[in-house]
Amino acid sequence: MTRILGIDPGSQRTGIGIIDVDAGGRARHVHHQPLVLLGADGFAQRLKLLVQGLHALIAEYRPQEVAIEKVFMAKNADSALKLGQARGAALCAVVLRDLPVSEYAATEIKLAVVGRGGAEKQQVQHMVGLMLGLQGKLQADAADALAVAITHAHVRATAGRLGVDTKQAWSRK
Repeated sequence: MTRILGIDPGSQRTGIGIIDVDAGGRARHVHHQPLVLLGADGFAQRLKLLVQGLHALIAEYRPQEVAIEKVFMAKNADSALKLGQARGAALCAVVLRDLPVSEYAATEIKLAVVGRGGAEKQQVQHMVGLMLGLQGKLQADAADALAVAITHAHVRATAGRLGVDTKQAWSRK
């Protein structure tokens, strides 16, 4: 079994999803939550909360691999910059723990989980719940983080069957 930490970075809430996956790519839910960053005084303190929260979760759940969503371009430049800074803080938090990181675009995650790169958020939430046997509606950020982890589990399994690394298994080049 391999434990995967999925991260959906955000400057107000960062989604966290942790799964265990076997060699065949079958996933089992371990934990999910949003890291709520809004209580901090100022943006720099939000980033501090994000790093501290990830360090605590890594210490508690001991993931072996990390998958994170890539930043997409937003219409609001300020929002895009803050999202990029939150993503950077999350990346620093995990690489400081010497964890390998894989990155996936939102369309790749939707394709892996729903089967369509243009899927709606509700479809992703629904499929994540089905795949992991979870009851009730999932919080959006946590569901997205679980979807990132599931995507990485699928890519790992495909790479294993092909005898290549995960970057080669997902690459279109």
